[in-house]
Amino acid sequence: MDKRIYIIGAGFAGQTIADDIKRKKIFGKVNAFIDDNKEIIGTTIDGIPVLGPISGVTSILSNSDLDEAIIAIPSAPTERIREIYETLTKNGFNHIKILPGISQVIEGTAHLVQTREIDPLDILGRTPVTISLKESLGYLRGKRVFITGAGGSIGSELSRQLLSGGAERLYLFGHGENSICSIYRELRLLQAEGVGEKATIVPIIGDMRDREYVDYIIRQTRCNVIFHCAAYKHVPMMEENQVAAVENNVFGTKNLLDAALKHKVDRFVLISTDKAVAPVSVYGVSKMLCEKLVLDAAKKTGKTADGNAQAFMFVRFGNVLGSRGSILPLFQNQIKTGGPITVTDDKMERFFMTIPEACSLVLQTGGVGENGKSYLLDMGEPVKIIDLAKQIIKFSGLEPYKDIDIKIVGARKGERLIEPLWLKEENPTPTKYKKLLRLDNKEYESERLERLLTELRPICFWTESQEEKFRDKTLLVKLLCDDCESLRDFYEEIKNDNQLRTDLL
Repeated sequence: MDKRIYIIGAGFAGQTIADDIKRKKIFGKVNAFIDDNKEIIGTTIDGIPVLGPISGVTSILSNSDLDEAIIAIPSAPTERIREIYETLTKNGFNHIKILPGISQVIEGTAHLVQTREIDPLDILGRTPVTISLKESLGYLRGKRVFITGAGGSIGSELSRQLLSGGAERLYLFGHGENSICSIYRELRLLQAEGVGEKATIVPIIGDMRDREYVDYIIRQTRCNVIFHCAAYKHVPMMEENQVAAVENNVFGTKNLLDAALKHKVDRFVLISTDKAVAPVSVYGVSKMLCEKLVLDAAKKTGKTADGNAQAFMFVRFGNVLGSRGSILPLFQNQIKTGGPITVTDDKMERFFMTIPEACSLVLQTGGVGENGKSYLLDMGEPVKIIDLAKQIIKFSGLEPYKDIDIKIVGARKGERLIEPLWLKEENPTPTKYKKLLRLDNKEYESERLERLLTELRPICFWTESQEEKFRDKTLLVKLLCDDCESLRDFYEEIKNDNQLRTDLL
């Protein structure tokens, strides 16, 4: 028995997916479009009946476990997608796919290969801002684009969206061969299915801590634009491996910046994080120093080979839903094992944005951003983590505290109840671009940066005559605390709390 497919949405996207299914003949048969448009309900499109409305007709459709629904309304707000999902699940649909509301789809291209299983990302949070990628990526047409950390959550989504930018080459740089192989194969498949424009995709395995190699690869690729996404970023893990956090994040970024300046890269965009704001973890300090390094490098920019001015900048934002290491995959795994879901504190809250929206805004910033400027994505209102946990449990068809318990476990080292997105002195102001804010720079003097890096280098890298400093975590934390007041205060607070507990015992 062939799988029966019902396409929710009879617009252009739904019709092109139906054409794709009919042409390939291996994915099943489209039984009907389901739509709310009264003008087309009762008609047929290319021999396929249009039924509706969505809320009233789905109850009579699903008669087999093979039946599948594809939600093909890329412009629909999150609230509407949530309603449709609830209607489908209530009426027995176990297989639900979605065509994500990404800019490429809205601009007139939709392919079956772009559909995927619906997940909590599609029905949680606010409706993402829509950006015309083809318009905002005009600055990349014919250019060579280098993405560090291309196998990660942000890097891989940037790579997908860059397919629509008309770039000549996409360099996928990372030190994990499996993740780079995965995104390379995915992009090649998307291209084969007609997604995006022609671009040569080049996977590159390497380590940005290797200064000579980074210089070599930037020179050899002759890249025009660098999107620097690579970083160690798991806060508790980095608190256990503090030297590695600085070695990779700080010195790796310094190597890239030096190579980009030397070889006249047009634009350099650093992906930063709210953890860099008044940091209370070594990871946070490492990202704050990356921001300072970018601002310092921007003072040394010159002309590109084409005679244009170089532009180095950073873009900061908060949590992204679904990124590797974020709470969403953690919660989903905890639900699969029967719970409980673990939440740090019932008062803990974070700013959230979907990965595709954050990446679209980053790509836009790369084109409109100015040299030596700091940018912040408008993350909307913060969300309580415990509320997010409840929503994910409900998405899984379960009841919080009844089917899956929620357990409060307390903060781990380096975690805060609320993560600020900016310092008061940074004074975020709107730009003419939606959801993009400009920050007042808080720079370090070049001498301060250079002195700090000179002190940190023998801790991170074996140095003759300073062998005793190599991998000395205590010395590293002392140097960072001496330089960063917020980290020093946080460690003092921990020490005092521990002393109080000892005294009480």
